[in-house]
Amino acid sequence: MNIQIFGKNKCFDTKKAERYFKERRIKFQMVDLIRYGLSGKEFDAVLRGVGGVDNLINWECKSQEITNMKYMDDVRANEDKVFDNPKLMRTPIVRNGKQVTVGYCPEVWATWE
Repeated sequence: MNIQIFGKNKCFDTKKAERYFKERRIKFQMVDLIRYGLSGKEFDAVLRGVGGVDNLINWECKSQEITNMKYMDDVRANEDKVFDNPKLMRTPIVRNGKQVTVGYCPEVWATWE
């Protein structure tokens, strides 16, 4: 099992995900999404895993960019905007090979063990 957690340091759900894997003694790699972001290949793998950019965007964020994205039909422009600004992503993003979850999903992670 090769678990990667992409998250923000001040995100409560990211801390819960870290605690979930620590309690089960499952090794994971933590990546600060704001500091390091995602590489192009990682971003594409995450998009495929979650089913598109709409599932990756944090629609509850109080940002003008999010408000503008709600009315844009151009999926590619939304992907570019999210890739350039990782603060717009829901966290944590947890990867296990090709399997990906966004948000706190212990019921899915339990099936990975």
